[in-house]
Amino acid sequence: MASTRRIGAADSKTRAKLLDVAERLMIEEGYPAVTSRRLGREADLSNQLVHYYFRTMDDLFLEVFRRRAEEGFARFRKAMDANPSLRTVWAFSGGGPGAGFNIEFAAMANHRKAIRTEMARYAEQFRTMQLDAIAEVLADHPSLPDGLTPDVILVTMTGVAQTMALEEALGVTAGHDATLAFIDDLVDQLDAG
Repeated sequence: MASTRRIGAADSKTRAKLLDVAERLMIEEGYPAVTSRRLGREADLSNQLVHYYFRTMDDLFLEVFRRRAEEGFARFRKAMDANPSLRTVWAFSGGGPGAGFNIEFAAMANHRKAIRTEMARYAEQFRTMQLDAIAEVLADHPSLPDGLTPDVILVTMTGVAQTMALEEALGVTAGHDATLAFIDDLVDQLDAG
């Protein structure tokens, strides 16, 4: 179980460096590559310092995840303020450059309850933000086809984006271009009202 007590200062440059290196290793080599020994070596620090800042490796992984999630929330809010549209929601649906990061955490969540719990908490929070944004965008929409609710739109966008990201990570891309074109056209139609 992950500890809630942080030992090293939250605003320490050393702590930030450890988080940066852990994130890079996860993306480049997968979460099993992130050990206290490897992290210390890659950060040019002793592996004991890793445990000075993070009592357990789960604490480290949770902080890497939280940091990225909070940054994502802020980017989403800023993007929606600049362009409140389904196109903006689609851009944040789970594909793109952050997909590898999410895939690694999903794999880790299968084995670590603390990671799974935190991912679910943040996912629910983000889903609420996205649903609120979609409802606001569609508030003045004259009419939607039966059954096409904000929930259905969001789950469809997220499902397509995440499935395609997973397939791309495996090297499978058949049907992706046609699916993206379809979703792009649908998003344009819905945004146009």
